[in-house]
Amino acid sequence: MGDNRLELMKKHVSSMLQFEEGVIGLVSVSHPYPFHPQIDGLDLLLLVITSSACSRPSIEHLRMEGQRVMIRRTTCVGLEQWVSNGSDGRIIEWLLRGDVVFDKESFLEQIKARISQFPDELMKRKLLVEYEAFLKSCLQAKKNLSDGFQFDAHNDIIKTLNHYAHMELLEAGLHPEPSVWRQMRRFHPGIYKLYEELTTSPETLEQRIQLVLLACEFSIMSKMRSCSSLIFHILESREEPWSIMELASHPSMNGLHVDLTLILQKLVQRGYVREVAVMADPRESDALELRYKLPR
Repeated sequence: MGDNRLELMKKHVSSMLQFEEGVIGLVSVSHPYPFHPQIDGLDLLLLVITSSACSRPSIEHLRMEGQRVMIRRTTCVGLEQWVSNGSDGRIIEWLLRGDVVFDKESFLEQIKARISQFPDELMKRKLLVEYEAFLKSCLQAKKNLSDGFQFDAHNDIIKTLNHYAHMELLEAGLHPEPSVWRQMRRFHPGIYKLYEELTTSPETLEQRIQLVLLACEFSIMSKMRSCSSLIFHILESREEPWSIMELASHPSMNGLHVDLTLILQKLVQRGYVREVAVMADPRESDALELRYKLPR
């Protein structure tokens, strides 16, 4: 099917979807997986945004006039969470590359403007998510290597490098692309070199992993403060120390799936955050609750 016929089909399907009950926005993306066409094989994606949850399927795969079409439905709240959490990097690409077909009350226009401007709060949220994943996979790689599980350690260190690349891009105000290593080759040859060493070096697998671990462990320390700025921002908003549950339930942390315990332990060890023991319950005199505040 030529591009003209694809455009006609897109308009036809879009005109039907935008009249579904509760639809407030519609984005069409031709060839939504340009880096994996041979795997995904989809010709058209239609992202449907609704004001509230609907009874229709959240994902549909259709064949229309010989073309494979995917329809994805989400609420405006769901889309906000996708964008803020960075849980699916393709969403950013789809919103920036796609055509806005229908946009009631300019909701999609505002979302796209936020993505393009990359506001400070969004960057802080994404950095914290990437840093936590970076830290966790790096520690897991180190453990697996010390236990003699080299293949598992190799798998972990690949994940670590990917999160490392994402952090560097986010700190520069850039959105990571799906083909992040092609992007990193242009943007940061030094980190790309680490990836290259891990995959092509003639040294033993253990030596390659140890080399990358050394660089990543240094970055855990050097990036801890900048990547944890969201936590610092919460802690400095009041004088009283915060419990772990208060931090986790803060609106700025809404929807973020991070291991706060792990990050706080590292921040305390580094001296960036102070741990305070307070009496949680007067009836339990032996039990002291640990809370957190910025050192003065």
